[in-house]
Amino acid sequence: MFYAIISEDVANSLPLRQSARPAHIARLQQLKEQGRLLLAGPHPAIDCDDPGDAGFCGSLVVAEFPSLEAAQAWADADPYVTAGVYARVSVKPFKKVLP
Repeated sequence: MFYAIISEDVANSLPLRQSARPAHIARLQQLKEQGRLLLAGPHPAIDCDDPGDAGFCGSLVVAEFPSLEAAQAWADADPYVTAGVYARVSVKPFKKVLP
């Protein structure tokens, strides 16, 4: 089943994101290579593709896991969690309908 991992950043998270980004992207790449990643990306803090110094205010990952517990464990081990980027992370089952 798919699960949505919805994360909200702490204030002024950009420097923390930049330092942990390579490890964060490597984990997402593993999911992609396994055919389990539906989509992933950050939420810009302002309404544009490249927010510059404004940075980001959160992230969304939708990926396949065997259970809610497995998805939560994966989310808990995210380098952004370890680096203190995220203030809050929620994991919810996700049912893909379209496209």
